[in-house]
Amino acid sequence: MRAGVPGRSTGARCEECARLDRAHSVAADTIADDPRPYRVYLAWFGPGLVKVGITAAERGDARLLEQGAVCFSWLGTGPLMAARRTEELLRAALRVPDRIPYAEKRAVRAALPKTAAERAAEVRELHARAVALPAWPESLRAAECRVTDHLGVFGLDRAPGAFGEVVELAPGGAVSGELVAAVGPDLHLAVGGRGVVVLDTRLMAGWGLVPGEAQELRLGFPVREFRQEPEGLF
Repeated sequence: MRAGVPGRSTGARCEECARLDRAHSVAADTIADDPRPYRVYLAWFGPGLVKVGITAAERGDARLLEQGAVCFSWLGTGPLMAARRTEELLRAALRVPDRIPYAEKRAVRAALPKTAAERAAEVRELHARAVALPAWPESLRAAECRVTDHLGVFGLDRAPGAFGEVVELAPGGAVSGELVAAVGPDLHLAVGGRGVVVLDTRLMAGWGLVPGEAQELRLGFPVREFRQEPEGLF
């Protein structure tokens, strides 16, 4: 059966298929018998944006790179359900979310702290509070706080800050520019005099890529500009 896919879909699936796909994922908490060891992590995306999550130990830091985590630290390793309980514990006791919308992640990237120590501060503080919780699951082996920084891996240490994000693709539109950073699914493209715009590659599923004219930099899709916070009162 054919079904229309919204222009802002990030999975190239209709709503029903997207629900079915998620129903068979670890993230949806529908799989309880996976025998593999899992790791619990704290991921930082910008000031005030820290989340807790879990990933199969065999995947290493791939999940953190996929999510666009600017820096992270492992919290512990253990069976899937122990990892799940730890995730829930941090959500309830420390008010740490397990999801952060991509729009929020993108909006803060232009104003990240300059030093690795500053970027790691919130992760270190939350890690110390987390491992000190009295209800820590016995089967989860706590890990020492060692913060890994992805700023250079993503290219954000060299890229100008982005002014906005492409919100949807549409027939007849186009975007072309110089790739200055790649963060998780996001491409940061310098589009001439407009500056840098973020394109979520998940929007591109099902769309064709064609070569553009040499040196042509265009932006022909709708863009949501990031809200600029006031720098102070005067």
